[in-house]
Amino acid sequence: MSKQNAGCCEPLSEEPLAAAKMAELSTMFKALGDPVRLRLLSMIASGPDGEVCVCELTPAFDLSQPTISHHLKLLRQAGLVDAERRGTWVYYRVRPETTDRMAAALIGVRGDRRPVTA
Repeated sequence: MSKQNAGCCEPLSEEPLAAAKMAELSTMFKALGDPVRLRLLSMIASGPDGEVCVCELTPAFDLSQPTISHHLKLLRQAGLVDAERRGTWVYYRVRPETTDRMAAALIGVRGDRRPVTA
């Protein structure tokens, strides 16, 4: 007989995240599970005027341009970045509403609502 069945623990009052929200967030976190994509997001977020041209991203890696494009595509599919074509170049910017949702989910995982400090 488990301790929970014996009444030692109160049942959880609610599920921390709804199933649909968990699926959405897991896609975002999975996209950031690769070091290249995490670095790309960081570079895009720190770009002047909040955006970066792909021509600035590619030289920072020892990877081919198609590989970088693939990683950027996965970031777009996860909803982490937006892209805008200007002539032959594509400019990327972080979607703050998405990163804010991720941050809010992580704060909820902490179990309290104290401000997060870096």
